[in-house]
Parts: sequence; C-alpha cells; structure tokens
Amino acid sequence: MSVLELHDVSVTYHRKHLPDVTAVAGVTLTVERGQIVGLVGESGCGKSTLGRAASGLLAPSSGTVLFEGEPVTPLGRAPRPARERRIQMVFQDPNSSLNGRRKIGEQIADGLELAQAMPSKQRKARVAELLEMVGLDAKAAERYPHEFSGGQRQRICIARALSADPSVIIADEPISALDASAQAQIANLLHDLAKQLDVGLLFISHDLAIVRHIADVVTVMYLGKVAEYGPTASVWDQPLHPYSDALIGAVLHADGSADMPEALPGDVPDPADPPAGCRFQTRCPAVMDRCRVDEPALVPVAGRANGRTVACWLHES
Repeated sequence: MSVLELHDVSVTYHRKHLPDVTAVAGVTLTVERGQIVGLVGESGCGKSTLGRAASGLLAPSSGTVLFEGEPVTPLGRAPRPARERRIQMVFQDPNSSLNGRRKIGEQIADGLELAQAMPSKQRKARVAELLEMVGLDAKAAERYPHEFSGGQRQRICIARALSADPSVIIADEPISALDASAQAQIANLLHDLAKQLDVGLLFISHDLAIVRHIADVVTVMYLGKVAEYGPTASVWDQPLHPYSDALIGAVLHADGSADMPEALPGDVPDPADPPAGCRFQTRCPAVMDRCRVDEPALVPVAGRANGRTVACWLHES
C-alpha cells in the first residue's frame, strides 16, 4: 500500500524582477510502507524541492500530494492535522537540525509529546529506547549536541524522527555532510530501520553507490523532471536513459577508477530557461533532431514487466 503519493507535482519559485523558476515540473512518485525509494540526480535537479513538497514544507504550485490517501496540508500558520506528524524529515546538516542549548533527550522527547500523550517517566524510557535503536547509549540523553560527532548527531536526528512514530521518512541528503565511514553507517541504519519498522523511506542523494546499496527502486531526476524509474538493480545493470547511464558511469569503482562518458559535456541548464524538447538534449551523446523539438513523456518500456519507465525517444517503441 502506498503511504505517500505525489501526482503530477510541480513547484515554481516566483522571483521579483527575474524569471520564474520551475524547480519541479510534473513529477509522479509513490512510496510504500517498508519500501526505500532512491531519488537521485545532479545538484539543481529539484530533488530537495520535491522532498519538501512531499513533506508539506512547501506548497506545490500544481499537482497533489497524498499521505495515507489524504491530501497533505502545506505548512502554514494553522496547525497541521495530527496524522501528518507521521511524515518526518531527516535533513542534510544535523548541526543546524539540533538546538545546541538543549540536551538531546529533551529534543527527542519533544516529538514524543507531540505525537502521543504519555507520562514523563514513560517518555524518558522511550527516549532511551530510541537512542539505543539508532546505536547510541541511553546515557547520551543527558548530553548536548556539541559533544557528539557528525554521524552521531545524525543518529540523534533519526531518533527524533522516529519519536513521532512515522509512516514515512523523507531523508534529504542525510549523509552528504558526513565523512565516508559515517556515510555508510547512517545509510545502513536507515535501511535497517525502514525494513524493521515497516516505514516508507524516500532517500534523496547524489551518491548513486549508496542508493544502489540500500534502495528498492530508484527515480532519476534531471532539471525538474523524472528521466527514468525502476527497480534499482535493473536500472543499474541496464540504464535506459543516457543521463542515467552517465550518472552510473561516473560512480567510482572499488579500485578508485571511473568510466565517466566523455560525451557528457557542460552543466545542468538554467531551470528558469530550460531547453526546448528533451531537457537533456544539450548534453546527450545520442541526441536526435526530434529531441530538440518534442519533449518525451515518461512511459512504460515495452517488453518489460518490472515497472521500468523512461522519458527518452530512444525507447519510443
């Protein structure tokens, strides 16, 4: 069952005296309970904006976001419905996510107090349980954020998210601010918790090696749109979109080498002025005349029954 559904969601930023920027342009995506959905792409492709729209931190310009079948209420002055507390986010920088003047036990208990009424003594026991669940000692509740490493602080942020008994967690680049050893540990922790607790996880990252390791399915975004979607192993073994192929080719191998295609020049175009036709056509090694005129739709791939979809004229049939 889908716990989080995005249907044709777009997000446009309106800038004074400057052209509007459509950071997300008609994206459809679902997350099921216990499923890990990887959302990947270069910086500026709209991943984080999509995550914020999914959580209700941003109001979509168009389209619909559903949580457990009901529309998500965008953040505003009025209190959000209590059920939407079960949508939780883990942000990129754990330093800015925690209050340096408060003990971490108090900050985790805030989520418990909002999510469920329980006596103070029970809250203290639950805080200890949550800390142990993310690999920290229960005594850590009496310490302050500056006493922990970056990876430990991210564990604390995950514990705080779990305090609200979430149905879905949106993790926005949760490992990019950490060192290499902590990155793998946090990614594995999120994977294990999603499976053990039957929580949907939208894992936003530019690190395809990590996404390959933990995600069940992967959505590849380019310039605000979905370029390709499918089971992670299938997309990795046989990428259908030239952009997916380029991203996977750029991943470092165990020996430190990489096979970045030479035919992928330049940077992501300005989202305020996207190219006509296919948005990837200015950098695509397989560009055709049609790509410069007509924008391909995201459609199922003929002959594949495993849910593969791609937006590319190379796979029109």
